[in-house]
Amino acid sequence: MVEKIAVLLGGSSRERNISLLSGQEVLNTLRDLRIDSQPIDIRDFPILKLKKEGFIKAFIALHGRGGEDGTIQGVLEYLKIPYTGSGILASAISMNKLRSKYLWKGYGLPTAPFISLNWRQMKNYLDHELVINLDALGLPVFVKPNCEGSSLGISRVNKLSDLKTALIKAFHYDKEVLIEAFLGGEEYTVGILGNQTLPSICIQYSEEFYNYDAKYISHGTRYLLPSGLSTEKDKELQSLSLTAWNILGCRGCGRVDVLTDSDGKFYLLEINTSPGMTKTSLIPRAAKQAGISFSQLVTEILNMSS
Repeated sequence: MVEKIAVLLGGSSRERNISLLSGQEVLNTLRDLRIDSQPIDIRDFPILKLKKEGFIKAFIALHGRGGEDGTIQGVLEYLKIPYTGSGILASAISMNKLRSKYLWKGYGLPTAPFISLNWRQMKNYLDHELVINLDALGLPVFVKPNCEGSSLGISRVNKLSDLKTALIKAFHYDKEVLIEAFLGGEEYTVGILGNQTLPSICIQYSEEFYNYDAKYISHGTRYLLPSGLSTEKDKELQSLSLTAWNILGCRGCGRVDVLTDSDGKFYLLEINTSPGMTKTSLIPRAAKQAGISFSQLVTEILNMSS
């Protein structure tokens, strides 16, 4: 049977535009490889018709809610269509920063200190000026929506008087928010392909933190590859990343983001189970460093679909 591949892209999340770019690159590559593939924008296409239309595999190039949180994975499981990336549970947990942290902490893995707030608590805060005790975290802190990608809705809070504004912004994106300690070191990312890690990347930016502008707009962001870590520290980072990946039950291809404190100790940040797939995205950069071309990367990801 000739494979007919659905490249799932677009969608309705706030990361739609990035997904369209990723999906187009994947689509172009599959077609260059003479693989029968079609773009499917899940915002406009009735996804339950995929099987009827003859698609036998799905390459997920979706980012954000509905695409990497277990939702589309559940639909594809129901349709019995193999797909790329992690399964339902691993996708849902990885998208959920708090649940990821709880699992890692349960296994004794390092994560930045944090506290969480739900919308009911936030309403009390707005109505009654409930005091949020940040003594254990100190300042500055980061305020983040629990289930959002591309650094959307995140604020760095340098003084307590700015906390309420940051919380209101974060709750615009989610009903659950976390306040995370500032660590003050470097930021790294490690790509995972199957059961192997890709070369680590050190991310340096001119913005206040690695926000949306630093990721997609600013020309002041630098990606150090090799990362500049010693051989021993790089092995430690790779091992931590792969362990974190396996604990959440992830599969296929993804990315583990890690921070260091001022002493160079690693702390897990989050996992991205559907990373950017333009030729300048972080996973393709790391793959290239490992001698894996973009077409080889796309082919391998597709071959790992299940």
